[in-house]
Amino acid sequence: MKILNIRSVGLSLSLEKGLPLGSGLGSSAASAAAAAVAVNELFGRKLEVKDLVLAGLESEAKVSGYHADNIAPAIMGGFVLIRTPTKKMRAALPAEIGMSHHVWNCSQAGALVASVLQGDLVGLGKALSSDRIVEPKRAPLIPGMVGVKKAALEAGAFGCTISGAGPTAVAVVDSEDRGVEVGERMVEAFWKEGNLKAVAMVKRLDRVGARLVGSVPR
Repeated sequence: MKILNIRSVGLSLSLEKGLPLGSGLGSSAASAAAAAVAVNELFGRKLEVKDLVLAGLESEAKVSGYHADNIAPAIMGGFVLIRTPTKKMRAALPAEIGMSHHVWNCSQAGALVASVLQGDLVGLGKALSSDRIVEPKRAPLIPGMVGVKKAALEAGAFGCTISGAGPTAVAVVDSEDRGVEVGERMVEAFWKEGNLKAVAMVKRLDRVGARLVGSVPR
């Protein structure tokens, strides 16, 4: 509303979504993206995509911090690279990260981007599975995660890692049938290794992002 320079109208939004809270799937960003797009549609679609991202950022800041790594792809669709000033990136690095791990993770980040650009699922999966900094610290906090990752790879996934801060695990596959098989093995591993009940979903990458899919006249 502020970006649209509208100050004399109040809105009440009702939101329904299929993402659980605290799942590592960008639930708050999905809410922010839906709200930004809906309000923009109501007032004549005056905002550009970059403005919608900025509007979503303001909402995200109140929940999970001022960062665009979830809200940008939610609005823009596809894979989105987020550029952050070097000073901020250095300030965010824990002092205990060894140089070898830092160099390795940077190389895998580059490999991930190259794999996306080339459509290389094998390379993408390998890069996603190669984190030496964050995943080793977070995996022990998710019961069964080590076994889940092993099960996914053995079932034919190109890669598997933790989605966001977890506890969701994400795997890369090349077909729905393979995805169903990998998902079943991951669910079984969560129960066997971590005593956790889980569900699996097979989804394609949304290349469009948040948009109006229908409206109800009043």
